[in-house]
Amino acid sequence: MQLGLADICTVLCDISDPDQMQEFLTEMLTPAERRDLALRWELMRRLKKSIPQRQIAAELGISLCKITRGAKILKQDHSVSKHYLNAGEKDESKNPTG
Repeated sequence: MQLGLADICTVLCDISDPDQMQEFLTEMLTPAERRDLALRWELMRRLKKSIPQRQIAAELGISLCKITRGAKILKQDHSVSKHYLNAGEKDESKNPTG
């Protein structure tokens, strides 16, 4: 594991309040890093909804390489990202207005 990554993972797991998590990420990441992270999550959400890769690339202004990486992750049987995307879909179905 990369230097300090285990410690950061422990801290992230300890934070259960969404507002506190947002504050932590704001403190730790630059605005560009936060945008990149949010963009990566959005492209994963769109892939999960079966939106075509070229459409995602055009709408989000990102390369097909980034999208292909996300698609490969979603094809993995034990993908943690896929698990949380599925959990998010269940939450959205309970409260479709967000």
